[in-house]
Amino acid sequence: MDDDSNKPGRSQEVESDDWVKQTSLYKEFIAEREEILRHKWLESEKAGQDIGFERALVDWVAKYRTTWRRWRQESASKSDGSQ
Repeated sequence: MDDDSNKPGRSQEVESDDWVKQTSLYKEFIAEREEILRHKWLESEKAGQDIGFERALVDWVAKYRTTWRRWRQESASKSDGSQ
């Protein structure tokens, strides 16, 4: 097995990944993905079979995304003390 952790540029690559993971955009993406996966699980249970990620994504976006985003923004504002 190759250990490429000592290759030139590897530490910069890791630092770059860490920086990306700290951005609010990345955090929102991960939170939204978790909601879609939760929706996929619930809808798959109802259907008695796996509905697949794409179907869950389209269904969740159509039904819940706007409300979920509004709720996230309001929650963030309250935790910041903005309201």
